[in-house]
Amino acid sequence: MATLTLLTRTQLLDTTTPRRLATAVTLGDLTRLRVGVYVDTVAWNAAKSEARVIARAHALTLCSPTPTVFAHETAAAAHGLPLYRADRDRVHVIAREARPGAARGVIRHRGDLPDDDVVEIGGLQVTSLARTVSDVARTASFEQAVTVADAALRQQFVTGPGEYDFIEAERFRQEALSIARRSAHGLTRARRVLEFADGRAQLPGESISRIRLREIGFRVIELQVAVPGRGIHPYYVDFGLDEANAFGEFDGAIKYVDGKILDGRTSSQVFDEEKQREDWIRGTTQRRIARWGWPHLATAADLRTRLEAFSIRPPR
Repeated sequence: MATLTLLTRTQLLDTTTPRRLATAVTLGDLTRLRVGVYVDTVAWNAAKSEARVIARAHALTLCSPTPTVFAHETAAAAHGLPLYRADRDRVHVIAREARPGAARGVIRHRGDLPDDDVVEIGGLQVTSLARTVSDVARTASFEQAVTVADAALRQQFVTGPGEYDFIEAERFRQEALSIARRSAHGLTRARRVLEFADGRAQLPGESISRIRLREIGFRVIELQVAVPGRGIHPYYVDFGLDEANAFGEFDGAIKYVDGKILDGRTSSQVFDEEKQREDWIRGTTQRRIARWGWPHLATAADLRTRLEAFSIRPPR
């Protein structure tokens, strides 16, 4: 993930005047993150939500007279986890004092903070991965929390195609749940998130897809199902829906534009390979296959309509 370069007032005044600096902010050439801390507006507008969250955290660190420990979705971004519907305007911190005070653009959380719950990442003090997942699971929406928990499990316990360490993943879930028990709030919510979380979901869209599939009535949802391919390596399908004798795939459009995924191929070549792969899977398994993207995940009803177009329905 590309990082944003912060520019302090002192740095900028080495090459410009206070009046020109004020004009640059007024005209929108610079975006002010905090008093005396700026970022190039073009870069800011092009940045991913996670990069913006991290930039705001660094900006607060530059302005804060005391050490700051970032938590919740801010810590998740620092850990390299994707965020779903991120709050781009505020950062989350853990307040060591009993009654956290107010600050613009900052959400302060009460809570004990043992030393082993804090790590340093990229110059930021943040809560540990397990503590971060636990806090998000307790306080965020189900969709946001599952996205973070899935990504943490994927980051730690997916070692290759079709390889997932279920035993260690379960140990991590129990660690996060144990941390959640320290708090007086959100334990039931955290338990629901952690029981549902599965690191085999490869993208945030797959995490949200699982939630929507469950909401419309599917109870058996297999992830990364291996299907014998033409050669020695199997194909992997995002979702196996045995109850409907079908497969499902979340189709993020990024695979057709991301250079790392294209790996030297054109978008049309990738599209053609995907079609051939899908035809092979359909022909060898005699199962229906449905593809969907973000427009079909806004609500459960949207995904249901998409699946019905392929004659795929949940069990009665």
